[in-house]
Amino acid sequence: MSYLYIERKWGQSRAVLVLPQPRMTQERYTARSIRQRYPHLRDDHLRYLAKWGLIHPARAGGETTYGFADLVVIRQAAAELERGARFRSVVRSLVAEREGQLALDFQSARQESSQARIVTLRPRPQRPTPIEAYPSVTREDQELAERYFLEGTSLDEAGLDMQEQAMATYRKALALDPELVPAIVNLGNIRYGRNEIPEAQGLYERGARLDPSSFEALFNLGNVHHDSGHYAEAAHYYEQALTIDPSYADAYFYLAVTLEKMGRSVEARPHWQTYQELAPEGEWVELAKEFSE
Repeated sequence: MSYLYIERKWGQSRAVLVLPQPRMTQERYTARSIRQRYPHLRDDHLRYLAKWGLIHPARAGGETTYGFADLVVIRQAAAELERGARFRSVVRSLVAEREGQLALDFQSARQESSQARIVTLRPRPQRPTPIEAYPSVTREDQELAERYFLEGTSLDEAGLDMQEQAMATYRKALALDPELVPAIVNLGNIRYGRNEIPEAQGLYERGARLDPSSFEALFNLGNVHHDSGHYAEAAHYYEQALTIDPSYADAYFYLAVTLEKMGRSVEARPHWQTYQELAPEGEWVELAKEFSE
């Protein structure tokens, strides 16, 4: 049982009263119960509050739940929306209230970020001498490495229980062909998912050096910098990624979020609009509509 320790002092003496923590502070609230209690809040509002680190949901019994401290923030947000406030101003007000300035807490953002994984092989970028840096790499080595890569992606997609095997298989591919960028990027994704951020960043940077046209390496570098609070660098990498694949809706979403967090709402607006166009059924489309108005 959790306890609160309350000290009372009389002169030089001290008494300590130990009380059980109030039950309400231990309760968890489901997303469904919160929506019923606060009908002006949508699911995407709750997810966005979590992305800003304002609330900290957890998974329990297959449901997303929120704690008592989250309920305080949720109640504030719902009251502001009910009064007709725009959600953007609600978020900024809550952040300012929490920190005294429009700064961000990215502790929970990493859990929300979605890294771009490579599941198929594309033609390799043309270099004057593709395997000059590794003269011992043969075409046979490259073909076997590609087979290992495809095996690794199957293991990777099978779930967390198979990730150790997936990592080992990606490493087998890279032992044969150190320039196989898809294996480098996917290995970085596993590191990222384990919160091994410096290792993940190093792998993404290596992938981007070997193949400057690797959308996944650039987009994932954007996520690494976004989660670390390096907003300008994050925006740079998202923009670079979009020059390679301008059809990837989530890149516009994350670029828009990053610009919002830098206070550059006017620049963010067209990216919110493009996200709506590319993902009319996307999970963030209602928010994108609100932010692009």
